[in-house]
Amino acid sequence: MARPYRKAKNSRDASKSKSNGVVVDGYSEQWLRQGFSWVYPKEVVSKPKHARPGARVDLESKSGQSLGSGIWDAGWISVRRFRADAGPIDAPLLGTLLERAKGLRDIVVDPGTSAYRLANGENDGLPGIRVDVYGHFCVVSLDAPSLHGLLDPICDWLDGAIQPRGIFLAWRPDPRDDVKSWPAEAGLVRGRAPTGDVRVTERGVACLVRPGAGKDIGLYADMRDNRTWLEPYWGGRRVLNLFAHTGMFSVVAAHNGASETVSVDLSEHYLDRAEANFTTNELDPADHSFIAGDVRQVLDRFRRTGERFDVVLLDPPSFSHGPAGAWSAKNDYARMVTSCLRVLEPGGWFVAALNLGEVSPRDFHNAIRTGARKAGKSLQLLFDGGQAADHCAAIDHPEGRYLKFGVWRAV
Repeated sequence: MARPYRKAKNSRDASKSKSNGVVVDGYSEQWLRQGFSWVYPKEVVSKPKHARPGARVDLESKSGQSLGSGIWDAGWISVRRFRADAGPIDAPLLGTLLERAKGLRDIVVDPGTSAYRLANGENDGLPGIRVDVYGHFCVVSLDAPSLHGLLDPICDWLDGAIQPRGIFLAWRPDPRDDVKSWPAEAGLVRGRAPTGDVRVTERGVACLVRPGAGKDIGLYADMRDNRTWLEPYWGGRRVLNLFAHTGMFSVVAAHNGASETVSVDLSEHYLDRAEANFTTNELDPADHSFIAGDVRQVLDRFRRTGERFDVVLLDPPSFSHGPAGAWSAKNDYARMVTSCLRVLEPGGWFVAALNLGEVSPRDFHNAIRTGARKAGKSLQLLFDGGQAADHCAAIDHPEGRYLKFGVWRAV
């Protein structure tokens, strides 16, 4: 039961707030005081009469106390708070936040890594804004058009501090927003575009990426620390990589001595890129296998033909649709775990990931347990991972811990 709100002695009516003030309810006030940076529409008590998305607004409690300042929006988030006081949201503030974020990356990003997240949105005090570095190019991702007014000062800072050859803009729309009204502008906004794929490295292993391709860039850098943990354990093993994407796990496994990798993905386009990643690392794709098909059908075929693997890696998208029908990570994950364990050698390792914020770590581990029980397998947890350190998660932003990852041994 929530604590009943009691007005302070200096309480005043919400209608007497500043002309650009947004008054929030007690529940939102509590979260803002704890460092949370979002205000939802249902938490807004009153707002400026002519508030437009992108306008800077002051946040106030119902008693008139300042709760900081942020950017107004008309979407599923009403205000993204950038500071806890009533100061400006301008180039100096953005520069300070970006410089602080860069300082962390200078510490946690390996010198042999040229693809990493420079600023991770709310977790770096920049709600709705992410900045990724891919070699000599940067991508600024915005969660909403209301943040577009901050793009130029961000690019100015990047030009000075990072000096990229080109800066791309990407949108990260949430399904709860009306994306039909969003601007079409995206792509290159500063400098020049690369003439082809960009070669980046992760701990010295190369990957070909496309910085201007939106979701099709070709590398999930948030998996870096998990791949790092696995490096010593690939030697001599036969690896099945499901939902392989552009094959980075397969490449790292082969680079570290795996006897064979089998990469499965519904998209032949991604598997072509996976083969190119093998070639660019001077690994012969002919020594490995690439299967275009529905993962569920491929696993069933392997089970029936007696194919077994030393390591099975499961890293599915949140949702997909293949020949076997629709797939939902939230609803179908346990069944997929069962299928994976049925093609795993005794004593083999099961590597599983889930990038879905609405599924808690507890529910993720419950799905693993349910799947193992149906497969008649007993598992030992060897490693409990998450996103790489450059994809840091602020303790006052629970949504920041979105990636679940684990390694289990079948016993």
